[in-house]
Amino acid sequence: MGCCSSTEGDRDWKPTENRKYTDIPWLIIFSLFCIGMALICGFAIATGGASRLVSGYDSYGNTCGRNNTNKKIDGVPLSGADMTEKKYVFFLEPCKFDIISRKFKSIALCVSQCPATELKTYRELKDFALSNGSYLCSYELTPRKYENSNDRFSKCPKLPVPQSNAVPVFHRCIPVDISCYAEFAHAFITFVGDNTVLRRVIAGVITSKEIIMGLCVLAFVLSLIMTVVIRYISKVLVIILTVLVIIGSVGGTGILWWLYADQKHGLSNNSTSVLLKEVAGDNDKALLVYSIGATIFTVVLLLLMFFLRKHVSLTISLFHVTGKVFTSLPLLFLHPFWTFLGLMMFWVYWVAVLLFLGTSGSPVKNNSTGVVEYQMQGPLQYMVWYHLVGLIWISEFILAFQQMTIAGAVSTYFFTRDKDNLPQFTVVSSSINTLRYHMGTVAKGSFIITLVKIPRIILTYIHTQLKGKENACARCMLKACVCCLYCLEKCLVFLNQNAYTATAINSTNFCSSVCDAFKLLLENAAQVAVINTVGDFVLFMGKVLIVSCTAFAGVLALNYQQDYTVWVLPLLISCLFAYLVANCFLSLFENVVDVLFLCYAVDKKLNDGSSGRPYYMDKELMEHIEKSGKMGKYKSPEGAGQEMKPMRGGGTSA
Repeated sequence: MGCCSSTEGDRDWKPTENRKYTDIPWLIIFSLFCIGMALICGFAIATGGASRLVSGYDSYGNTCGRNNTNKKIDGVPLSGADMTEKKYVFFLEPCKFDIISRKFKSIALCVSQCPATELKTYRELKDFALSNGSYLCSYELTPRKYENSNDRFSKCPKLPVPQSNAVPVFHRCIPVDISCYAEFAHAFITFVGDNTVLRRVIAGVITSKEIIMGLCVLAFVLSLIMTVVIRYISKVLVIILTVLVIIGSVGGTGILWWLYADQKHGLSNNSTSVLLKEVAGDNDKALLVYSIGATIFTVVLLLLMFFLRKHVSLTISLFHVTGKVFTSLPLLFLHPFWTFLGLMMFWVYWVAVLLFLGTSGSPVKNNSTGVVEYQMQGPLQYMVWYHLVGLIWISEFILAFQQMTIAGAVSTYFFTRDKDNLPQFTVVSSSINTLRYHMGTVAKGSFIITLVKIPRIILTYIHTQLKGKENACARCMLKACVCCLYCLEKCLVFLNQNAYTATAINSTNFCSSVCDAFKLLLENAAQVAVINTVGDFVLFMGKVLIVSCTAFAGVLALNYQQDYTVWVLPLLISCLFAYLVANCFLSLFENVVDVLFLCYAVDKKLNDGSSGRPYYMDKELMEHIEKSGKMGKYKSPEGAGQEMKPMRGGGTSA
């Protein structure tokens, strides 16, 4: 990218009072891309894709409820009909659905009324057509011929015609009894093995819906509490991790050496055949190699734990400060909800436009079936790929916007000396500042993630399509490429998040922020490694605790429910929701920890705790520096030096 090729040297990390617009060209590019997305939507609507999807169309290219006389299709004599009075789509075989192509293979007709009752004979079919003008057989077959024409078996619906819903779904006649769709659920039912079991499980979910909702609320409350109190139990969790690692490594190594000694002793006393002795000798050598390797690994691991023990205390201090951040900035809790809402709204829009595109294009007669299909030909067919890129880029943009907002709010908290006198609506101000100054940086960062994600998705799709067809070497190469791209994506996401923090502090463009953040992280590589390993374990234990408490409460509640016998699925649903909620809140917690660490590294680099250069960090972090012997003079943050004031556009200023 050329981000770190600048010759300007190390940057003076000093928040400026005046915000600067960053990465304006990328904001223009992203805006043009969004205009392209809007044009695709407009094209789908203008070419009738939206109206055909909403109103429905028959197998001859006629849009139901519309006058199609000026849309005659060559080679299709039944096209170009006036369907103003026929507003509903009726399928001759409503259960003939092709799952692969996601289309009905049945002939579709425009009708004025869906059958309100079951029609068992062709006479009832004829009487229904004559009574309301709703012909359920092909257009060229008049109602008078329903009973005696030989074409009625191929051009009329299969008897009996099922009753349709009183309210058509998107102008489609859908049978009331959906038992004809049983083949779609056949695989699932076969997996379950017993319809009665499936019925009891579904009944259990319906009967316990109040308990499920209560457990979901409990998981939400526990996640909120855990986000605040995890700072108090982080030390205990770190001790548990240390003990487990020591026991696992030392114990595993001891067991391997014991197995080796036992194998050696058995080999010396064994009087079996020569072949068995050779096998035992090979096992003996393998155990020796494993034991030596485990011993080296254990020694290195214990030495690392000994020398990095001070960095572990930094992780605990960061967790303490993160808890304070959430207490001082409670609006941070709401940000994941706004992000989720934005993603949901965009995804609904994206799916709607995709469906519009599926019914856009030029009408083409399928010579094998005789029905009309709409296909996009020429350059227009690439609009779907453009739309797919838009799904990934804009989704990543929404997530990056949240990260930039969090970075701005947390950096404002960190660089404010009087934590009891924070600026009002810090989180809201950070969102406004991101909208005003740093949308280009967010667009560029999200685009880089998109560049990595797209080939990974393509390779994953190719691997799925070729499953069972490619050789072992090709399969291994595909998996390796997908794995490498996944790891690269995770690294870039972490680097992007720190770049957003640098932008929030320095108001620099994306490339400069990436370079600055990378250099700072490289200077503190040991602390970064410890925070990401120990911190991830602590947060994982927090998730486990939330899910365990929810599961325990669910078992107690469901144990007294006597209205059903199978309550495994309700409990699984509750635990799954508990994990999703816990992951949402604790991932937010993790983001705040990462932002605080970069702010801490900046503060430690620029200041030394003296009266002339006092620290901005909280007392817990200063105590960590004091214990590590890197602080010349301890200085309390209250009232020390000049106060860092909020910027006019985000971050803070001296």
